[in-house]
Amino acid sequence: MIPRFLASLSLCLLAVAGPKAVAAAANRPNVLFIAVDDMSNSLGCYGHPLIQSPDIDRLARKGVRFDRAYCQFPLCSPSRSSLMTGLRPDVTRVFDLQYHFRTHLPDVVTLPQMFSRNGYYAARVGKIYHYGNPGQIGTPGLDDPQSWQVALNPRGRDKDEEDKIINHTPGRGLGSSLAFLKAEGTDEEQTDGKVATEVIKLLEANRTKPFFIAAGFYRPHCPYIAPGKYFDLYPMAKIAMAPGPFSEAKAAPPPSISSVNPWPWFGTTEQQSREAKQAYYATISFVDAQIGRLLDALDRLRLADNTIVVFWSDHGYHEGEHGLWMKQSLWENSARVPLIIYAPGAKGNGGVSPRTVEFVDLYPTLADLAGLAPPRNLAGASLKPLLERPAAAWDRPAFTQVWRGSFAGHSVRTERWRYTEWDDGRQGVQLHDMQNDPQELKNLAADPQHAATIKTLKALVARNWSEPWVPAAKGGKKAAKNAKL
Repeated sequence: MIPRFLASLSLCLLAVAGPKAVAAAANRPNVLFIAVDDMSNSLGCYGHPLIQSPDIDRLARKGVRFDRAYCQFPLCSPSRSSLMTGLRPDVTRVFDLQYHFRTHLPDVVTLPQMFSRNGYYAARVGKIYHYGNPGQIGTPGLDDPQSWQVALNPRGRDKDEEDKIINHTPGRGLGSSLAFLKAEGTDEEQTDGKVATEVIKLLEANRTKPFFIAAGFYRPHCPYIAPGKYFDLYPMAKIAMAPGPFSEAKAAPPPSISSVNPWPWFGTTEQQSREAKQAYYATISFVDAQIGRLLDALDRLRLADNTIVVFWSDHGYHEGEHGLWMKQSLWENSARVPLIIYAPGAKGNGGVSPRTVEFVDLYPTLADLAGLAPPRNLAGASLKPLLERPAAAWDRPAFTQVWRGSFAGHSVRTERWRYTEWDDGRQGVQLHDMQNDPQELKNLAADPQHAATIKTLKALVARNWSEPWVPAAKGGKKAAKNAKL
């Protein structure tokens, strides 16, 4: 049951939207907004031969899977802030895990706020905006209270039993470690199990009113914790690391691999990294099962035919390739994200889109699907045409950025190419042919045959970052206008 004071608050805030907005929302689709933390494209529906993700696969068969979706900044808070506001990081000014976008944009209307203002019940369970994971589990973290009518912060035994964790990188905090635990107990005792339970309660309590309910899962973010049965799905004999000596990474610009220190693999042995990888895969399957509980609840409550379901991870994730682990790089595996959208009645459902899309596209997409008017300054474009025809023409590239001390790395992805420049090229340039070299093993930046391609892609970077925001601590410039293509 939802606590009485939360139910009362919900009714009061719905009233603020006005009776006309509430009445109009009654004829619009619901939204179940599912976020996971630090998940790579290591999913069965993305073709991985080992990963068992039957429930995410089920959603992919039902909706449209985007094979080339990209985050704007491969770090939790910058990525989530960009997605939830529909604005690029240079506009939100969120480049780290401490700065809140409302410091600079106090009146910005977030994605769930747009729904709430149009008569929807907007609620969150778990991590949607940034939380220090696992340090802030059970707290609001760096949440945005203006976005929600109800916000719940579960805490499970994974948080309470951290003293049992095995950490192969003891010099690193648990939130950036190769650490894991084969947990005892049930799924429902884990924080993510509690997230699923609370979301189901919200679905049950609000099934007769239009809702935007966000389910924020904490795994597969490290430390990699899941009940033992999920580890059993992945025998160690089947777990392999990308083979060294990573000559492509050694030859790349130094900033491209500086997200991992010591490099490679944070100084772990191959066996230690294999154990961490097994645990990472176990947490993917564990979270998958919790997502399955949500999908089952939609079916049981007869909500599935009128509920848009969005599944996303805040960024990609390295699993040892290029000698890297985790995120904060501008290689493909860090910038590329899993993204699935099910829109009831869309003609493209069950299909796969090969088009290059970005997280900033989600805000205008959901507004379009719900028939709502979004803010005018959003950076992205509605993906509705691709939900109708997944292979329809689409000529928008994707932009991703990171910071390295006092300078930035900027990257653009088109359907064929990934181009990256560090410190406006002063610290190095990368060009990878993703069609013929999907593992990014050959940097073509110095090849004169590709001079015209580099010129074109460099111009895209220059246009998107024509006035980049540089924090005062990094040398100080004034903010950019939101780039438009």
